[in-house]
Amino acid sequence: MNEARNLPATLANILLARNVEVIVVDGGSKDDTVQIAELFGVKVLSAAANRAIQMNLGAKAATGDILLFLHADTRLPAQFHIMIAKALFAGSKSNSLVKVPVAGAFRLQIDAPLLSLRLIEFGINWRSRWLQMPYGDQAIFLKPQLFYALGGFPDIPIMEDFEFMLRLRQLGRIVIIPVPVLTSARRWQKLGVFKTTLINQVAIIAYFLRIPPKQIAQWYRQQ
Repeated sequence: MNEARNLPATLANILLARNVEVIVVDGGSKDDTVQIAELFGVKVLSAAANRAIQMNLGAKAATGDILLFLHADTRLPAQFHIMIAKALFAGSKSNSLVKVPVAGAFRLQIDAPLLSLRLIEFGINWRSRWLQMPYGDQAIFLKPQLFYALGGFPDIPIMEDFEFMLRLRQLGRIVIIPVPVLTSARRWQKLGVFKTTLINQVAIIAYFLRIPPKQIAQWYRQQ
């Protein structure tokens, strides 16, 4: 929603790949987001301003063999589609002992030259690899059959990616492609690295304490 500034670079980057279906699901933008998406010739859908609802609607309209969920302010690396296919299908056509992953995501790089953000990246990428918990800004991908078997993203106003990954990692290995996606640093820059990190951790703790996601979302968006 309201991603006119970031969307052109994101779409231009994606459309360098062949045989990739692109669906933009807008959440009621007041800027030129929809018009920009239409200029790129991609499918544009409209939904309520709720990331889970938007992603589920996009998935429902998709026809490909792999689903990739991408935030509008995150840019994929070159040849991302080839890396994803290799990651998801590695060992599936051979007698390899490699355990075929059920899903995956990319390493994360934050688009700002701050040492503090390099530390944040280190923590995020450690968590993703060793705890099998990448978040939505790392471009989560998986096969449609598994996505629907899990019921899609839970219809909650925040932490939808967190809850989805909790469910997903119980089913098998989640691969982390070592090449990073590049995500916007705007929230880190607006609130500061320490405050942003603290807010994120408080939201996770609140979720584990079973505080209703609606309350967490209201608090989170006031920060």
